[in-house]
Amino acid sequence: MKIKIVNNFFDKSDIDHICSLKLHKKIDDNGIAVYHNKISKSGEIKSELFDEDTIKSLHKKYHPIALNILEELSPKKKDLYEFTEFHLVETGKDFQFPIHDDIPNKLLSGVIYIKPEQNSGTNFFDTKKGDGKREIEWKVNKAVFFSREEKNTWHSYGGDGKSRRVTIVYNLMTNDIKKVFLAEKTNQFFGSFRAFINPYLFKYFKFTI
Repeated sequence: MKIKIVNNFFDKSDIDHICSLKLHKKIDDNGIAVYHNKISKSGEIKSELFDEDTIKSLHKKYHPIALNILEELSPKKKDLYEFTEFHLVETGKDFQFPIHDDIPNKLLSGVIYIKPEQNSGTNFFDTKKGDGKREIEWKVNKAVFFSREEKNTWHSYGGDGKSRRVTIVYNLMTNDIKKVFLAEKTNQFFGSFRAFINPYLFKYFKFTI
């Protein structure tokens, strides 16, 4: 699995602005809050947290960088791009998300560590059972990118048991998952089923397949 790490990803003014945002969703120590923000290829914006000018500015400044990373990691997926997600994710200090691979709609999966100064990074594994664990250690404004592959990009994340964890999840997305599976040369039927069922399995049973 190819992983791209970029230190000091956001400009200082941008990360300072993100850190200043008031997060209003209530979560407990085992909880998670996601503030959904996205912009389409045509410029349509839907946002729970950022104002439109901020979304436009972030997209203009960082989209070329993200697209170049996607071309580096998975060039066959670059032309499938349709929209971008800039989700802010806050997790409780004891929250843990199980080992999983991302949905096929995600052409490029990215996470930028925002705050606090110390927390747990993102863990990658060779198998869903957790073999070959390697952690991309936490450092404020460090970005971690990868392009998912069906049952091959296993990863997890969670709190450090001490403080809440705030990140920006920066994804390049598509709705054409048929072409994703063709690019990956993987089984569309099984992959689509996993993508459909896993959110429900996690919500009600705290695991995925």
